[in-house]
Amino acid sequence: MKIKDILAGGRPAVSFEIFPPKKDAPFAPVKEAVSRLARQKPSFMSVTYGASGNAQANTTEIASFVQSCGVPALAHLTCISATRESLAGEVASMRGAGIENILCLRGDSPVDGNAPGCFAHAADLVRALAGRGFCLGGACYPECHPECAHMEDDIGYLREKVEAGLDFVTTQMFFDNNIFYRYLSKLRDRGVTVPVIAGIMPVTNGRQIARICKISGTYLPSRFKAIVDRYGDRPDAMLDAGVAYATEQIIDLFANGINAVHVYTMNKPEVAERIMSNLRSILSADDC
Repeated sequence: MKIKDILAGGRPAVSFEIFPPKKDAPFAPVKEAVSRLARQKPSFMSVTYGASGNAQANTTEIASFVQSCGVPALAHLTCISATRESLAGEVASMRGAGIENILCLRGDSPVDGNAPGCFAHAADLVRALAGRGFCLGGACYPECHPECAHMEDDIGYLREKVEAGLDFVTTQMFFDNNIFYRYLSKLRDRGVTVPVIAGIMPVTNGRQIARICKISGTYLPSRFKAIVDRYGDRPDAMLDAGVAYATEQIIDLFANGINAVHVYTMNKPEVAERIMSNLRSILSADDC
C-alpha cells in the first residue's frame, strides 16, 4: 500500500523506523525486531540505509521482510554515492520485491570525498524517480538542516523537492512540539502542502541524547534536560521517562490535529510496544 493513501485516510497513523544490520552482521536480530514491531500494527515501517550507507545491500531485503509481516515498507534510498547504473539496479531490486514507497535522501558524503556526481542533491533523486509508479517521501528539518545557514533557504530547498515530485515528508526528530507547529505554519505559508509526518525519538539513555545533539544540534527544552540530568545514568528510570516524554509529545500532536507520527525506534521493539500500549485507547477511540 502506498503511504500517500494511508495518510489520505485522515486517521491517526503511527509508523516505526528500523535499520538493517551492518555489513556481515547477522540478519536474525533485526528480523526478530521487525516481527515484534509488526505485531504493534504500525501504519508502515521505514528501513534505513544504515550509517554512511554501509547497509545499502540489506535495505531491500529487510523492507521485503517487513512487507511479508503484513506492514507496508518505506525503503530509504540515498543518492550522493550513486551512479545512474547503480541507482537503476537498486530501483529494479525494490520494484521486484514489491516495494512501493521510497524515501529519497541525499545521504552522507563518502569518507574519501569522491562521489560520482550524478546526484548532488535529494531533489535530483526525486526527479529521477518521479512518474515511475513509486510513492516518494523526503526529509525535512524543523530546526533547519545542519548544513544550511538560514531556515528560509532550507524551506526553499524542501519546496524544490516537493515540486520535483514528493508525496509526503518526514521531519527530523524534535523535542519541543512548538518548534514543529511553527515550522509547519512556515511550510504552509511557503506553499508546501504535502502531508508532514512528525518524527519522534524516544530517548532511553543519557549518552544517546549527547550523540543526537552533536549530530543535529536539536534544541532540548529545560524540562527534558531535567529528565536526562535526573535519570540519564539510571537505564530503567530513563527508559520509563523517555517513553513517557515521547508519549506525551505524540498525544499532544494528535490532540492538535497532527495525524501522522513516525517513531525512531532505534531497533528497540520494547520501546515501541510501551508507547503503543500508552496510546491504545487513544488510537482505538479514533476508530469509533
